[in-house]
Amino acid sequence: MVSSIAIGYYHYHYLVASTQPSPSARMLSSSSSSGGNNILKLVRKPRRFVLCNSKVLTGEMMSEGLFEAIEELESMTREPSDVLQQMNDRELQLVLLYFSQDGRDSWCALEVFHWLIQENRVDKETMELMVSIMCAWLTNLILSETHVSDIVDLLFEMDCVGLQPTFSMIDKAISIYWDLGKQAQAVSFVQELLTRPIIMSSHDHKEGPAGYLAWKMMEKGNYRDAVKLVIHLRQTGLNPQVYSYLIAMTAVVKELNVVAKALLKLKSFAKGGLVAELDEENIRLVEKFQADLLDEGILLSSWAVQEGNDSVLALVYKKLFAMYICAGRGLEAETQLWKMKLIGKEVERYFYDIVLAICASQRESAAVSRLLTILEATSSSCRKRTLTWLLRGYVKGKNFADAAATVTKMLDLGLRPDHLDRIAILQGLRRSIKQPGNVEAYLGLCKHLSDAELIGPCLVYMYIRRFRLWIVKMI
Repeated sequence: MVSSIAIGYYHYHYLVASTQPSPSARMLSSSSSSGGNNILKLVRKPRRFVLCNSKVLTGEMMSEGLFEAIEELESMTREPSDVLQQMNDRELQLVLLYFSQDGRDSWCALEVFHWLIQENRVDKETMELMVSIMCAWLTNLILSETHVSDIVDLLFEMDCVGLQPTFSMIDKAISIYWDLGKQAQAVSFVQELLTRPIIMSSHDHKEGPAGYLAWKMMEKGNYRDAVKLVIHLRQTGLNPQVYSYLIAMTAVVKELNVVAKALLKLKSFAKGGLVAELDEENIRLVEKFQADLLDEGILLSSWAVQEGNDSVLALVYKKLFAMYICAGRGLEAETQLWKMKLIGKEVERYFYDIVLAICASQRESAAVSRLLTILEATSSSCRKRTLTWLLRGYVKGKNFADAAATVTKMLDLGLRPDHLDRIAILQGLRRSIKQPGNVEAYLGLCKHLSDAELIGPCLVYMYIRRFRLWIVKMI
């Protein structure tokens, strides 16, 4: 059982050792019954431990030998192993706590723990206690502005003595820096770690400290900072672990997604007359920002491929695919689809549909043809969803003639386009009916919709001003 002292520690009660000042024996005067002379008697006052919660553990509750042993360990009057060998598990936990307190030599706690490891006397409770002690020690050192190299040295010693927490102490230190608002020190700490290959070889978390810090930045929404962190580390000659590049690529995807959502919201506000539309200069700046992000993502992907293996390659293609989707780059996204397919990475049909819509909006007819061929060859059950994505892509790109042809194709296959999609296409054709070919497309679409009983009979009319002639036709 963990003693009440250990439990108090878990609740951040710190143990303070308190002994009476030397000499430990005090002389107290008392009256003698014979001769009336004052005789001095030696009375030993019990030593005790005082907790910060005012709870006192006296010699009655603990062996007197523990107090003696702590004094011997501090004064080095005996071999530490000889002193520790005589203690039980409860007393050893108390010794660990004692040396972890402010004003004591905390390195002694590591030495005691190292001895416990060598003697195979570390149980689960003792390991948890030591991990708690080390976490508190790390926090105190970081709060006191201890240099990052000293923090790294301490982590190295923890690993050497056999401390085995269920989490990464390196990640814990980064979290402490970050949660305390010491972002610059966190970056310096990661840089110091990456210069210590011995320490990094023992860090079994695949994202590494650079990736973990980048992830902490992403949690706060600082996506661009996460990207720049990993790039800066690499360009300064350091070598972050390969998964840190993938995490930074994830940050690129998230930043591009934020930009895309902001642009959509801005367009909706401009459409409602709440704000002015973007002028050419602002559009150029947005496009440059997206292009810079894509360049950074491509740079990160090249490092990941260079340092990684085949399993990393599939993840790189997936991240690049997501980047191009968020940036609205249809042809580049299609290229990543084929690359993933070539290495045996299956991609959900949903993503093919998205790329199809993007390519349709950008009038990339060759890409649309390639994607439709593979989609129609794989499955016919999802044909309506695929064609719906296609016509919506055409509508977004204001290519209403091809959108009308897609609706006609759906009707011929026995598929019913959604009501809002039909309205959007008809309105688009009506607004651009003066353009060559749109009259025929509009009339043909109306006829097909009427034949499918999706619209009632409609009256189509056209006025030719030169001849002052109205042409009216019932469909």
